[in-house]
Amino acid sequence: MGGIQTTLIPPVAPETIGHHDISAMLLMKLAFLHFLHSWDKTVENTNHGLPLDSTRDAIAGFGAEIGISDEPERRVRCDKMVFAHYMLGLTLNHTARDWEDEIRAAKECGIDGFALNTGSQDHWLDEQLTLAYQAAERAGGFVLFISFDFAFEWTVQQVVDLINRLKYSPAQCVVGGRPFVSTFEGPQWADNWPLVRQATGGIFLVPDWASLGPHGVAQKLDIIDGAFSWDAWPKGCNHKMGPDEDHLYLQALRIEKPGIFGTPNNKHKYMMGVSPYFYTNLPQWNKNWYCSSESLWYDRWQQILEVQPDFVEIITWNDYGESSYIYDPHRDDQVVPGADAYVQGHSHDAYRAILPHFIQAYKAGKTKAKPREHLEDVAIAWYRRTPASAGHHGETVWGQGGDALAAHGAKDVISVVAITKEENTVTVTLGDGQPREFQTARGSSYFEIPFDESTLGPVRLQLNGQVTEGPDIHCNCEDKVNFNAVVIQVPVRR
Repeated sequence: MGGIQTTLIPPVAPETIGHHDISAMLLMKLAFLHFLHSWDKTVENTNHGLPLDSTRDAIAGFGAEIGISDEPERRVRCDKMVFAHYMLGLTLNHTARDWEDEIRAAKECGIDGFALNTGSQDHWLDEQLTLAYQAAERAGGFVLFISFDFAFEWTVQQVVDLINRLKYSPAQCVVGGRPFVSTFEGPQWADNWPLVRQATGGIFLVPDWASLGPHGVAQKLDIIDGAFSWDAWPKGCNHKMGPDEDHLYLQALRIEKPGIFGTPNNKHKYMMGVSPYFYTNLPQWNKNWYCSSESLWYDRWQQILEVQPDFVEIITWNDYGESSYIYDPHRDDQVVPGADAYVQGHSHDAYRAILPHFIQAYKAGKTKAKPREHLEDVAIAWYRRTPASAGHHGETVWGQGGDALAAHGAKDVISVVAITKEENTVTVTLGDGQPREFQTARGSSYFEIPFDESTLGPVRLQLNGQVTEGPDIHCNCEDKVNFNAVVIQVPVRR
């Protein structure tokens, strides 16, 4: 537990009470704080380092009545923050060191916290949640919250117990004094959230109900405090996506429709999704599609700077099965069966290299990314390792629900994003071909370099005299085309 922060605010105006009343009130508050501190120290080790909920709730309620806040001093207030969607189900053998390393990597690129995608079926959930929250508490300045995955069945009691267990951790993300809670889908469960609020003392609910769309979400403003849109990729048979859907969410969430649990001034929050890539081929779950991602990572961050949502969620930190990861797997058991064929040898770590610049611009309310002064110029490149026509298409379709093959929609290009302090030159060389030079603007720039069966070999990326060589582009498809990308950066990550 963090330290106890007192707020000595009398429940009535000072001029209406005498000195003896004030003294009695102060003594009551000091006694309460002493008791609360002693109680926390006694029980915090009996529940994996987290407070016992029912008694703690009752104590906190009494404290609120006499004007005391038990908000931990180290707790981070969530205001215009960037989170990364984290698949907790892939952490079966995670250690405390694993959590520390990943939180450190996230903080280094400007991410403020993890949205822990949590299913109800994983037997290792309790242990990993404890390790995650403890690591975040030790790190400081990093928050966590639960994103309930409603691809699984949840009971009201399960949801209530999980929120109550974690809500007093200094690492818990809170908004307006309430623990931040999100979901992956679950609109069919919507009528249960008032029960959860009552049993937890209040939550700040920002669900992903993208299946309802902006109009459907607008019909449920009395239940939620905001909305998260999972729509972060182009639709089927589209090369790009725009921010139109995001603006529709903003319009829907600004409707003056106060609810029983409405947020102050009825200002519902919007959390915008951003993703670098999408490809999945997992027949066991009937998933086999590719979403156009040639310029997606750059385009979507440009749209975030335009829209300026209340929060941003990166989709994802570690969903290897859908190729949307920005942190590479460190053990084989982190990758679901079948995905290893297209994840192995396809590093995505370099996607993070441009995040500090875009996140800084977003938080500053800027419409263009500008390089952070204390960081070097940086360039990243991502590309598939074979032309789309180099092998069998594997029945992969172009976009979720698309009616065309991905081989017809995927562009054979090397995608490059550069962040430079001044105008500069980025050079890309493919195999034995001629170097291609591109002039960057001050800030962020995007380029594409096409390739085909006649232009093969390793990819070299050069900036400021430094060169990184990435894996080669080839035509040797042993089975079928792998639509995942590999990502490189210059200068290399130290």
